[in-house]
Amino acid sequence: MNILVDAFGGDNSPFEIVSGVVDALNESKNIFKIILLGDENILKDLLSKYQYPSDRLEIFDSKEVITNDDSPVDAIRNKKNSSLVVGLKYLNSEKEADAFISAGSTGAVLAGAVLLLKRINGINRPALAPLLPTSETNYVVLIDCGANSECKPEMLHQFAKMGEAYAKVALSLIHPRIGLLNNGVEEKKGNELTQATYKLLREDSNINFIGNAEGRDILSGNFDVIVSDGFSGNIALKSCEGTALMMFSQIKNGIKKGGIRAKIGYLLLKPVFKKLKETADYSSKGGAVLLGLQKLVIKVHGSAKSKTIKAAIFQAASLVDKNLVSKITDSIKITE
Repeated sequence: MNILVDAFGGDNSPFEIVSGVVDALNESKNIFKIILLGDENILKDLLSKYQYPSDRLEIFDSKEVITNDDSPVDAIRNKKNSSLVVGLKYLNSEKEADAFISAGSTGAVLAGAVLLLKRINGINRPALAPLLPTSETNYVVLIDCGANSECKPEMLHQFAKMGEAYAKVALSLIHPRIGLLNNGVEEKKGNELTQATYKLLREDSNINFIGNAEGRDILSGNFDVIVSDGFSGNIALKSCEGTALMMFSQIKNGIKKGGIRAKIGYLLLKPVFKKLKETADYSSKGGAVLLGLQKLVIKVHGSAKSKTIKAAIFQAASLVDKNLVSKITDSIKITE
């Protein structure tokens, strides 16, 4: 199994990327090989500081870097020697590459995937799907969270099928409970898009559609897959992130200003807070998978540290081993 890693994507590249790759190689048991993409001289210098199984690591030299300031489409077309473009082209070739991981510009990753990679037959557009922690100590798939701002009902129906297949593989679920993100739980709620999509999902006997989900239901644990257009889904995702950051900030400030009793209470509850922080950190599961492509692409957060990169590598290895792409392909064939 060969996993491509963009070493020059993200705010903390290439240092944290290289560190995560080394950790993944050292903690795995020869289940994958890593191909690092980026400036070969810089990467070799960084890697010289680590001990790792060098026979399982290869470097593809690519001098250019796509940044968040670049126009995504223009960058894909003009920076042909960037780590992102070189990696996606290699993934699309007939050579043996199974997955691609990047913490780079989300727009560029999405544009590159659409322009350079092949979609699964029958899929209109690929969709981003992160795993978010819920109040019931499990996870929920949010699809789409930013790849497609304008959608048709048929696209959301496909997102539901892809999200269901992903939940079965990643969360080991038999009949994932699917909800449609809407501004109310009633069947007639929403705009033309959600009402038409509701009808399609309700009439599909091959999925376990249980109805509309309001924003507050996303992390409730009552749903395993939340279907949305990319515009609403991205707002929902960022709202969840912002709420979590606000809560932890309030707790921290409360402890600082609460005097000796607050500090003693914190010490007593420290294991609880630690567990809460670990649960809320969805990046510990890796990244958001771009579903609908014939090869696996994982987009990790731009601020990802080595821990997240390592998690994304193991996430990719697991999804390739469990034949996620084939299972999504089968789910689309059933619909057709």
